[in-house]
Amino acid sequence: MSEGAYQRLWDSSHVTLQELLDREQPLLDPVPDRERESFQHRLSSLYLYYLGLLRRLDAIYDQMMQPQKRLLLRRLLDGVAGRVLELQEELVRADLGEYHCLDHVLQELKLTPADLEVPIPKYFLLEQANVLKNREMMLAEILSKMEPVPSESFPVMHRTEAIILLQRAERARQGRLRASFMREIRREEDGDQKNREDGRHKISLDQASVTIQKVWKGYLQRRRTQKDRRAEMEFIGMLPSRNKLESGSILYQASLKDDTRRLHQKEKEEEFQVAMTHTHDSLIETEGPDIREKMKEQIRQWFIECHALTGQFPDFPDESAGGSSLIFEDKTPEQVKMELDLQAQEKKKKEQDKNKNKGEEKKERKKKGKEEKAKKGDVDNMLKVLPSKFLPVISAGHEEYLKLWKNHDKGTHPSQSYDTETLWEEKRKEVETEIRIQVDELMRQELRNLRLAVDREERRILTAKKPGKKKKEKDLTHHRSLDSLYEELVIQGLLKKSETVALKDFVGDCLYLGSTLNAANKLSMPSLFDIRQNIALYGVLRLGSPDIHAMAPLIRSILLVGPPGMGKKMLVKAICTETGANLFDLSPSNLQGKYPGRAGTQMAVHLVFKVARLLQPSVIWIGGAEKTFYTKVPKEEREMDPKRIKKDLIKALRLLCPGDRVMLIGTTARPQLADMKGLCRTYERILIMPQPDYASRFVLWKHIIETQGAQVTQSLDISALAKVSDGYTAGHIFQATQSVLTEQRLRRLSKRPLVAFEFLGYLAKLEPIYKEEEESLKDWYFKTPLGKKRIKLHKEQMEAEETKTTTKK
Repeated sequence: MSEGAYQRLWDSSHVTLQELLDREQPLLDPVPDRERESFQHRLSSLYLYYLGLLRRLDAIYDQMMQPQKRLLLRRLLDGVAGRVLELQEELVRADLGEYHCLDHVLQELKLTPADLEVPIPKYFLLEQANVLKNREMMLAEILSKMEPVPSESFPVMHRTEAIILLQRAERARQGRLRASFMREIRREEDGDQKNREDGRHKISLDQASVTIQKVWKGYLQRRRTQKDRRAEMEFIGMLPSRNKLESGSILYQASLKDDTRRLHQKEKEEEFQVAMTHTHDSLIETEGPDIREKMKEQIRQWFIECHALTGQFPDFPDESAGGSSLIFEDKTPEQVKMELDLQAQEKKKKEQDKNKNKGEEKKERKKKGKEEKAKKGDVDNMLKVLPSKFLPVISAGHEEYLKLWKNHDKGTHPSQSYDTETLWEEKRKEVETEIRIQVDELMRQELRNLRLAVDREERRILTAKKPGKKKKEKDLTHHRSLDSLYEELVIQGLLKKSETVALKDFVGDCLYLGSTLNAANKLSMPSLFDIRQNIALYGVLRLGSPDIHAMAPLIRSILLVGPPGMGKKMLVKAICTETGANLFDLSPSNLQGKYPGRAGTQMAVHLVFKVARLLQPSVIWIGGAEKTFYTKVPKEEREMDPKRIKKDLIKALRLLCPGDRVMLIGTTARPQLADMKGLCRTYERILIMPQPDYASRFVLWKHIIETQGAQVTQSLDISALAKVSDGYTAGHIFQATQSVLTEQRLRRLSKRPLVAFEFLGYLAKLEPIYKEEEESLKDWYFKTPLGKKRIKLHKEQMEAEETKTTTKK
């Protein structure tokens, strides 16, 4: 696509954005609980529209070259991504579940399941490519010191022995060839002898030629028909395309074009940075003295006018309140004086409130508490959207687009370089703020001198509010460098190199009948597609950008619950791959024998969380998360002491604030063994992963077979495999495929295509996930706080329908 095409896409995106901003205001109005379905529908449609807008803005930002437009696009992209996360939280509050059935909304909006896919912005990895390379080199260097690679020693063979070995191999090869020739000769002789014994009738040459023509023409026609039929099936998407090489070359050329555009982006960005510094310096040299003198004159004039009106010099506004910018807001000295007096009165009132009797405060609190409880009873039955932190950012970016770029002459900068006028305006504002801070310091001193000289007053200073004291974590390693801490964690095995796994490799299909099941009052379970979406929302989008994480709803921890082989650890690696995060391992099995004692446990948790914050984004993984919260530790695991990091883990987790891109991810297959309260307090989001349904198994079989190097043909009935493999996980399917598709079998695919029967023997050797095990996981999930709310809502809906049916009868 050309630059003009991306510009048109940007213009159309802002049209969509304006429509979405208009639809945001009605959501703030409270809605009664009986209208929950319509409220969910409005939220779902808005969520899907924002997802599509996020996908478009990501494509534009990735390929747009004009640097000033890219700055605005980046703010809009982060704002829309944050709004998607906020709407996800609102859907959780409305649905009382982590997974949402949006198939009916897709159908109404005429969208496809592909529109449900959460796009991961490409800049997450592109902008920190150099940091990731340096980190990989550092990690590889430490690992090479730990485990030196042994030099491979090959057994020495004498020259004569080697010659004899080659001679034997060559004679054996010639003997095999000779045997195959003799076998063919004997076969021909046997065939001739049989023909002589049978006494077959000899036909003429004309009859033989006619027979050969019939067979050959029939063969050609069948081949032509089969080819046309296959082309038709490929066209309607019922068979995979055989022109993979052509499509691969097209995709490769497209990726090359994208890379060249990114190189041009870097060049334009470097030019823009140089121009910014040059413009800043030139503005300070040329316009700086005039701006400084003008500000001083305005402030002095304000001093004189205030003294003439009130008889005394005013208090200079503090820097935290805006400094002299309050004076430059086109306000009269009287208005500024009134504002400063109001601030002083508010401070006096607060001081008086603090000096009140404690008994009166308690009485007032009790009265307020009763009133609030009465109000809460009505508010709890109402549904409404919480105020958004990202909507002001989005609306400001939209207004900037309308002001600067909508009607901007597109032919002014055909080379896609920066706009000089816009750059000078922006830098002029920055220079004015810098000069204002310097002038404020000078004028404060001048005001003190004026008071001493004219009014003989002692100086009065408006002090800013003291920030409240925050609890700080004790730094047990303040005397050590980051490199030494990093090296220690790698040596101890608490910081590991994550395997490269893309999130799209976690394959699964969408749940197409979720809303139908909900309408029939049946609790639907999530599909693998839904699990992948939630991982992208809770893990990838939050950890990928510091701006998104600082303002998005804070989620510090996730717990993945599912039977073995569902891909829980694969999802942890995928989050690290998509965000470039470090992987820390605090699993009880990994901590065994390391950092013994109470002080050692504190040090281990402190080291991990400190390095994780300093080298964010980071993922702290705990495999077997139930062991940390055992209700009763088994005998065979008492030496491991799996509960020793419990207290320190909870304390360290509470200290994580917005902007700390550190996430704790636990994985467990047996959550029933853990204390429910401790587990739910530590892990803020619990994602259950049931066994894959038929649609997901169908996609899994096809994907895994193709990734192993085979091609799905008509002879392979994947539908039968998906039906037979009910109860098996993705890990089981992968093991069975690996066992069948050996190197020898892959070489013979052209002669003997794959058949579904080949996989059944290996699949039968594996133990499936029984229904009792899956039902126990479901029962446990519905005992969690969110699960209880969902069950309660489900029962209320059932009772409401029963009452409707009885009244109709």
